[in-house]
Amino acid sequence: MPDLSAEDKKLVTLARATRARIQAAEGAAVRDTDGRTYAAATVDLAALRLSAVQAVVAMAVASGSTGVEACVVLGEAGALTEGDAAVLKDFSGASGVLVHTGDARGAIADTAQL
Repeated sequence: MPDLSAEDKKLVTLARATRARIQAAEGAAVRDTDGRTYAAATVDLAALRLSAVQAVVAMAVASGSTGVEACVVLGEAGALTEGDAAVLKDFSGASGVLVHTGDARGAIADTAQL
């Protein structure tokens, strides 16, 4: 794992455990601008499909968060989609959002500031 802060390592643990619990394609975790954390996995129902990032941002919004400052996305693709990047940019804090992406085991392959 690259040199992540303790808080970002916590996000890796949350995203990994959430994805593994239901064997989802992806798990994501965010830390909002107040320091609260949220985790979610891919939703793949016949009538509702959400990426893990969409689901976790929806959870943060529904909980009253006003922005996110960091995100971890783990999954089979190991990369952030354009759609997920747009969701994070739309709901980022004033200084943007730090995004770590990695594989399903939690090995971080890339870090970007959006």
